[in-house]
Amino acid sequence: MYIEKLKIKNYRNYEEVEVNFNPFINIIYGDNAAGKTNLLESIYICSTSKSHKNAKENDLINFNKDESHIKLLFNKKEKKTEIIDIQLNRNIKKGVAINGIKKEKISDFIGFLSVVMFAPEDLNIIKEGPQVRRKFIDLEISQIDKIYVSNLKNYYKLLNQRNSILKDISKENGSNKNYLIDMLKVYDEKLIEYGLSIIKKRKENIKNLALKILEKHLLISDNKEELIIDYENDVLSELLINNEEKNRIIEINTNENIVREIYKNKLLENYEIDIKNQYTLIGPHRDDISFIIKNKDIRKYGSQGQKKTAAICLKLSELDIIKEKNNETPVLLLDDVFSELDEKRQKLLVSNIKNVQVIITCTGIKKNIFDILKPDKILNVKDNKVIEKNLN
Repeated sequence: MYIEKLKIKNYRNYEEVEVNFNPFINIIYGDNAAGKTNLLESIYICSTSKSHKNAKENDLINFNKDESHIKLLFNKKEKKTEIIDIQLNRNIKKGVAINGIKKEKISDFIGFLSVVMFAPEDLNIIKEGPQVRRKFIDLEISQIDKIYVSNLKNYYKLLNQRNSILKDISKENGSNKNYLIDMLKVYDEKLIEYGLSIIKKRKENIKNLALKILEKHLLISDNKEELIIDYENDVLSELLINNEEKNRIIEINTNENIVREIYKNKLLENYEIDIKNQYTLIGPHRDDISFIIKNKDIRKYGSQGQKKTAAICLKLSELDIIKEKNNETPVLLLDDVFSELDEKRQKLLVSNIKNVQVIITCTGIKKNIFDILKPDKILNVKDNKVIEKNLN
């Protein structure tokens, strides 16, 4: 898979720009705040429907305009050009079309173009909060499983409704309180169904990630450090794990009916606490991923180097999994990450980006980066324009 052409109109700082890409390594360079990241952001939106910066849609539209347009042409394994059109408007809902056919649901759109985005903020994915790691795993699975997208959306919709009922119960002192609690139990049944589907997919995915990331981390550490990642399932979080209970934990993790019962009981036991907090404190919306090196949780106690290396391995493992599941290599977007990495980690990254289209942004092209990457196309962003440069 590779992107052929990007056309944007009234997007961020650009009035109208057309960019042609090479199927392999593309470098986009320019001064800070020139608009390099905006180009990658527009591509990312064509894959996930959202900005990687969590920007509001109105902020994507040129300040002086009421609407913006993104058009992306890319080539999949069938050697056929596919087209994604996205129309942003300040006053109406975003419009999305694939090959001229309008798409109403995110699940019909997400994953059609697969990308892996790696930006400086991703280097902090290990040390930041659980919500960042959940976002990472959810976006990865969403690119390979459309049902997961739908289940995730329904889960959070029900979760918000349940939280709304909890708030109503906390304010209710009359006979209506029992009615609201009965309603809560009805919501719980459906919430558990969607929650279990999310737990199952996350568990499968993180198991696959663990194998990939172990291999990559051993490579960069010269077989000196094993990086072990594991799924921290909130529903099962309070179960004690010791040598005597290992077999029982394995049984619980592989038996959906047991997990369902634990999940249901925890929600029931937590009613008073949830009502007091006006928020649901049990469920996959509180899951996390652990990162362990030599029995040390590097989320809390790892060095900056360990965290950066783990983040690189995590992103590269994501690339491999999407490639295997979709039988298609995703596009790799690297937003000014080389400036954040030492030479050893730069080489690790470069050694894993063969036979994949890469679009890289940077403020300048240093000779060592140029020699390592051997780019196929160089583009310069200046004065809200994108100019192709000679490779020599």
